[in-house]
Amino acid sequence: MKLHEAHLHQPRRARKMRVGRGPGSGNGKFAGRGMSGCKSRSGYAAKRGYEGGQMPLFRRLPKRGFSNTNFATEYAVVNVSDLAVFEAGATVGPAELFAKGLTRKLGDSVKVLGDGSLDRALTVRASKFSATAVRKIQGAGGKAEVV
Repeated sequence: MKLHEAHLHQPRRARKMRVGRGPGSGNGKFAGRGMSGCKSRSGYAAKRGYEGGQMPLFRRLPKRGFSNTNFATEYAVVNVSDLAVFEAGATVGPAELFAKGLTRKLGDSVKVLGDGSLDRALTVRASKFSATAVRKIQGAGGKAEVV
């Protein structure tokens, strides 16, 4: 780039459109919102699923069955290979896992899965264990305790 190629007089971004400032501005009277309808009103926020007064799709379709998503217990998953960050003989619980960044929240229920291998004896406390995880923890000389 050369000095005569620099366009110093141009603004970095386009100026904000000033609407509703008379007919000379090109966006007077209705301020670019159209004549009427809910989008022309102040405070308009599109409601999820709203279809302009037509019966929304989620109300037209039949509801069947039961969904357990509101009541299901969610577990923070930790693999056996992730436990290698702890020293041999350590007691590993939800607080220690959170401190090492293996779970997102301190109050998470933890399930230990058996992916990977473990080469040190640990006492692991968690809400649930897979059968493979228990076998690998005990095979390394540790204990798996359900909290």
